Order: sequence, then C-alpha cells, then structure tokens
Amino acid sequence: MSLRLGDKAPDFTAQTSIGEINLYEYLGDGWGVLFSHPADYTPVCTTELGRTAALKDEFAKRNVKVLALSVDSAESHRSWIKDINETQGVEVEFPIIADEDRKISEAYDMIHPNASVNATVRSLFIIGPDKTIKLIITYPASTGRNFAEILRVIDSLQLTAYYSVATPADWKDGEDVVVVPAIKTEDIPAKFPKGFREVKPYLRLTPQPNK
Repeated sequence: MSLRLGDKAPDFTAQTSIGEINLYEYLGDGWGVLFSHPADYTPVCTTELGRTAALKDEFAKRNVKVLALSVDSAESHRSWIKDINETQGVEVEFPIIADEDRKISEAYDMIHPNASVNATVRSLFIIGPDKTIKLIITYPASTGRNFAEILRVIDSLQLTAYYSVATPADWKDGEDVVVVPAIKTEDIPAKFPKGFREVKPYLRLTPQPNK
C-alpha cells in the first residue's frame, strides 16, 4: 500500500555511504527529507545530490536532515560521491542509503513498474518530528527536482505546524499568510496582533506571524 500524508514513516536500519544508520535515530527530534534517485553515476542525479550538498546550511537552519537512496551499493555510493564533489564543487556529507534488496524502496513505494521495474523514481518525503509523512513529491527519472520548491514547502510546513495559518499560492517565506477558516474573524486581532486584511469572509490575510 502506498504511503499517504499523515502516515507514520516506516523506520529502517540500513547501510549507507557513511556507515549503518537508523532512520529515527538519525532524524532525532528534527525534520527529515528522504529522497530517492534512479541510479549512481547518472547525470541528473549528480546535479541533484550536488545541489543538496550546496544547500547544507539552508537545511541545517531549518533543523532538517537529508538522506538520499538508490538501489546501488554503499561502495558504489562512496565512489560516486568523489565525482559529485569534483563536478559540482561541493562536499557530500549526508548519507546515501544502499537499498540493494529494495526493502526500503518498496516500503516507501519508490519503484513504479510502469516507469522502471528495477530503479527508483525521484520520490521525496518530508518527515516531521513526530515521524509522520508531511509531504510527498514524485518526479520522473528524467526531471530533476526544484530545490527552491523543496525549501519553500519546508518553510510552509514548519510555519503551519506551529501557527493557525495556511500559505497561499506561490507563497514565499516572509509574505502574508492565510488565517485558517476555523478562527472566527472577531478572534483574529487577539491571535494575530500584527493585523489582518479581509478579502472575503473566508479569505483573511495576515503578516507572517513568526517574522
């Protein structure tokens, strides 16, 4: 059965490019991004893992740890990392999971037989501190991910987890947010002292509360 939003992220212990890790222990009480790539030594994947490494500080300031995965071996991962570091001008320090028996790929439904019977598609899962799935994005093997969007949705998820707001279309960190419908208009001033703007009774905007 496919994972859905709100499901518990399947825990696992696996060999990686940096040794054996347990998912839950690795994430601790923070957030996580688990993403798969079709294979080592492939061009799009090389750019993706390089971009992930380049964004190390951006993930860290959001208390997010990242893990990559493919069905190749840990030895292959370690060798490939040298190419990534050389061609992308980075240092890959996050773990790349070796899922040679495909148990993790199957638990996370990362192999889509109509696309490939033996390689993972570009699946991405954002896992919250409660170890539940907060977001799922799946790309075909031929399309590299938009990492600006990944950071944007992490900002949204973290904001909406702690405040009674939602984020509108194309929202970016620092922009106005939507007051959730469950809050009555007369209760908004006490909860959001920065003020609000009522576009329609069901569409109320307020400055981002944590800025």
